[in-house]
Amino acid sequence: MSTITASAPAPAPASPPPLAPRPDRSIAERAPKRVVSPERVAAASTLLVIVGLAVVAVAESGISLPGMIESWSHAERFFARVGPITFPEPAELLYLTALTVGLVLCGTLLAAVISVPVAYIAASNTTPGPAWRAVGRFITVLTRAVPDVVLAMVFVLMFSIGSLPGILAIGIHSIGMISKLFADAIEQIDEGPRMAIRAAGGSKFQQFTSGILPQVLPSWVATVLHRNDINLRGSVVLGYVGVAGLGLEMSYAFKSLNYSLGLGIALVIFALCVAMEIVSSVVRRAMLGSQPSGRGLGDRVVRGVTGARAARTTRRADAARAGGSASAPTPVPTAAAGDLEAALRRPWTGSRVRNTVWGWTAVAVVVGSVLICDIHWGDLVTFWAKVPAVAAQFWPPSFGNYEPSTLFAAMGMTIGIALAATLLSFGFSVVIGSLAARNVAPNGTARSSMRLVLVIIRGVPEIILAIVLIVITGLGTQAGTLALAFGGIGLLGKLIADSFEEVASGPERALRGAGATRGQVYASATLPQGRRALLGHSFYLLDSNIRCATILGIVGGGGVGYYLLNAGQGSHYAVVTTIVLMILATVLIIEGLAVWMRRVFR
Repeated sequence: MSTITASAPAPAPASPPPLAPRPDRSIAERAPKRVVSPERVAAASTLLVIVGLAVVAVAESGISLPGMIESWSHAERFFARVGPITFPEPAELLYLTALTVGLVLCGTLLAAVISVPVAYIAASNTTPGPAWRAVGRFITVLTRAVPDVVLAMVFVLMFSIGSLPGILAIGIHSIGMISKLFADAIEQIDEGPRMAIRAAGGSKFQQFTSGILPQVLPSWVATVLHRNDINLRGSVVLGYVGVAGLGLEMSYAFKSLNYSLGLGIALVIFALCVAMEIVSSVVRRAMLGSQPSGRGLGDRVVRGVTGARAARTTRRADAARAGGSASAPTPVPTAAAGDLEAALRRPWTGSRVRNTVWGWTAVAVVVGSVLICDIHWGDLVTFWAKVPAVAAQFWPPSFGNYEPSTLFAAMGMTIGIALAATLLSFGFSVVIGSLAARNVAPNGTARSSMRLVLVIIRGVPEIILAIVLIVITGLGTQAGTLALAFGGIGLLGKLIADSFEEVASGPERALRGAGATRGQVYASATLPQGRRALLGHSFYLLDSNIRCATILGIVGGGGVGYYLLNAGQGSHYAVVTTIVLMILATVLIIEGLAVWMRRVFR
């Protein structure tokens, strides 16, 4: 008997499952691949090379902490030899201070006036054409590259002995910075008002005075006042080539080994720099009619004084309202309907009276500066006859009695000093500048302390610090590098603090809301946003340090400045031209690198 086994019906073929995308492969295939451009690689490699050269320069500068500790005995003997600090006679000190301030103020105002047309043709939105813009930008670079000491040498040959060579040297050298910042401000304006004036048939002059100037005036005022502070510190150097003022008296004191008097004048210059910052804040408030928004010493003093005054006014008003009837309405004065002229007449309010007083005070200060400088106006007419003879002394350039390799090696030493000082300043400035920023500092006390440190550092002219360090550590690159590094902390630290405070606050708030620590917020939001500004400010400091390193060589800080001073004192002006051309070429290269890297890393 056979057993029949019924086979189960074959299952129906299941429908194939939907094709699910393979996550790993599909995401990898769909994700755009980030391609690093060759230009970005080249820029990063160039930056690494510059940093490597700066590290080598620091190593070759001879700076060592044990050596500085050992040299403290030299410092003790130096200060023991100096004895009590002395000052010039009160009347003489007052005259020298007024002369220095007047000379600096006249030079800065001259630069501001000349910088307006230069900035107009250099700005991309107002220039008549590409050729004009190239000329304007070249003027800004050229005037920044030529040291004011060299300009003073030239003008001393053309004009009579007096303050006019110093005024022209300060003025022409300041055109580079002022016109560049003026042009940057013009390029950032809102084009609406200017286009409206143009559409209404306004001339270019009307477009400038009514559509551009009101927008750029706050920035321009701040730029001129900042440059005036820089010129005040720089005027010390001009004393070493015969320009009258506190710098000249200080140079005489140090050359005659009268260190007590030299340091006394240095203290006066430091106090003058701090006072000038406070005055600058007062002038900004008076001219712009707004409370200073910066966090420097001057702005804080002005805000403290005006804030106390405003608080007293508010308390008096509250007391007056409390003493009267609360229900009584305050009468509102109205003008008569037919007295339109009276309604349009501007009343003499307290604010208008103060502004008028400040305006006439500014005019009086300018007139007093011109008078105390005792300018020989006739030289402006007669100096043209001396131009061919003076030009023949400076051109064609020559190496004189020096071998070309000697001057090139000295220029290389100057670049090394600038690189080393910039690297040292960068390390300290990032720390101090970050703690001086409102959105990074742990508390207000830390921020105020760091801001005060930056103000004190900026108040000490580098040449004074270099002279003291040279006396202590001896001649060489070590003193020049340390002096530049110290001064660079004040400049770069302030720029970093201001840039970090201007970054977008959204990413920082988002990270804090997610529970990130202060350090994580700084590393992930503040620093990445401020990276471009940090790069640009560092190259600006390097550019500035090259010129300053040249000047420090005049007082024994090493580099090409030593040969520049010898050539000037020996009337070998063709050698001076050669050195200036070397400096100009170096500054142009750095300017090109800075522009390139800011564009690549934007």
